[in-house]
Amino acid sequence: MIRAAIVGASGFVGGELLRILLGHPSVDVVAATSLRHAGRRVEGAHPNLRSLTDLEFSTLDELGEGYDVLFLATPHGTSMKLLPELVGRAPLVVDLSADFRIRDLETFERYYGPHAAADLVERFVPGIPELHRDELRRAEAIGVPGCAAVAAILALHPLAARKLVAEDVEVDARSGSSGSGTGDERANQHPVRSGALRIFAFGHRHEAEIAQQTGLRVHMTATGVEAVRGVQVLCTTTLLEDATEKDLWSAYREQYRDEPFVRLVKQRRGLYRQPEPKILTGSNFCDVGFALGNGSRRLYAVAALDNLVKGAAGNAVQCLNVRMGWPERAGLGFPGLHPV
Repeated sequence: MIRAAIVGASGFVGGELLRILLGHPSVDVVAATSLRHAGRRVEGAHPNLRSLTDLEFSTLDELGEGYDVLFLATPHGTSMKLLPELVGRAPLVVDLSADFRIRDLETFERYYGPHAAADLVERFVPGIPELHRDELRRAEAIGVPGCAAVAAILALHPLAARKLVAEDVEVDARSGSSGSGTGDERANQHPVRSGALRIFAFGHRHEAEIAQQTGLRVHMTATGVEAVRGVQVLCTTTLLEDATEKDLWSAYREQYRDEPFVRLVKQRRGLYRQPEPKILTGSNFCDVGFALGNGSRRLYAVAALDNLVKGAAGNAVQCLNVRMGWPERAGLGFPGLHPV
């Protein structure tokens, strides 16, 4: 068993890390920090974990040493301030914030502002097993991508890598309310959000991550929907040459044939003909599909996932599994629910 600590464990992502790792056959969670809940039992913030653990939240000052892996589930801008003090506490750091996702510092500053730990950025391997598995096997620091970013990257990468599509792509993301975290912003309160379809970003910051991983010019919008969990992205682009549906199937199958958590979904019948986040709730799957424009070279690539699992905590655990040489499905076997 390895010893794991979670910094920022009282948020939604921290709760999912706890849920997954408490059921992991090779991980013992020995520390979970929280500013607001220090000294209280973990189940107070995460009632679904009742009777599963006696762990109590601790302060960051109480965080010791001798861990095998340190997860940072902190708000954006916090990890970069904390990490210089935490280096050395564990041989592996997995950051789930945006602080170490973008390699180019000018691009980072354009979307997020100045970086407080620029000298550490190059240490981080992108937390996308489907694209960076070999690097992850020897990583000392892993930066897990954003939820909508990983969905769009997995939808677009097979097309971009084979130069099947034009460089410009429009990414339209739809996100549930949990994607905004546990803050008290009025925009995410139920009376305000209920029934709304709110476009909250023209030029969303995740477009930098998608561009970094695909080499495409990305233009991204994001809309908040009434669901609690889930992300769906619709990526619109143009084929560079006439390609058949069979050609596109071949590209996706070649890329994801052996991937344990990417499924191709494009059905002619049924209620869920394209990727649908509802049936992925709690799972680490990303479903990917596509559609061709009628009589044109227009291509629509679609992907869906649970923003808190494959879009955050589950992906982080999958990266840990790769890094440790364990089966990638370890701790991640939950298939989702239907009906929900």
